[in-house]
Amino acid sequence: MARSDSGESVLERIVRILECFTPEAPALAVTEIARRADLPPATASRLVAELVGHGLLVRDDRRLRVGTRLWELAARASSFLSLRETAMPVLEDLHRTIAQHAQLGVLDGDEVLFVERLSADHAVINLTRIAARLPLHASSSGLVLLAFASTTLQERVLARPLAGFTRNTITDAGVLRARLAEVRDRGVALCPGYIHLDATGVAVPVRDPGGHVVAAVSVVVPNDGEAARTVPALTEAARRIRARLGTS
Repeated sequence: MARSDSGESVLERIVRILECFTPEAPALAVTEIARRADLPPATASRLVAELVGHGLLVRDDRRLRVGTRLWELAARASSFLSLRETAMPVLEDLHRTIAQHAQLGVLDGDEVLFVERLSADHAVINLTRIAARLPLHASSSGLVLLAFASTTLQERVLARPLAGFTRNTITDAGVLRARLAEVRDRGVALCPGYIHLDATGVAVPVRDPGGHVVAAVSVVVPNDGEAARTVPALTEAARRIRARLGTS
């Protein structure tokens, strides 16, 4: 694959361009892409034009957005989307029961990736979004996935600085290690005020028919001391998703 003078391949630069687009910045000018991707403007302009030609980016006036062609290609083979489709009827029932936020997260690298979120009108604040990520130590879904992840991943997370979102976020490795053991023992993570002080995240593991944890199903509810009441509904949702995975 062709490489630039810096030694980067074309693919590496294209990935950097695509990573510029975020939920907070869904549309960008070429100059913004060049700055965010740390590319010369001429290089960014040329690569953007090629991505537009393939439908991976689309022009919106003078700005660019991720094209539906990229979603189409990803949807053809994504195991995450298959899991989402299997879990969706159960997640919808959970959402109706809780009447707040219900979501499904999976482990992707060193983060939790949210593949679905259902929200109610006037629900408590929730900073997660579909196709958005959070650090594993900072959310209920992340704690569940980290608790049942490999020892290698756990030690990697424990060895690096733990970012704090609020005063309640776990930022001490010793506290996190103890919390992970608690999650494994109890099978649930309750995180009052970890991401936002007004909200509590509650999550339980979703297992496949073989018993392996493949996702976390969670709710985000008001931080009013009542979050534990959602655990039976979450546990039942996880059981139903596992059963559906066995027949899909």
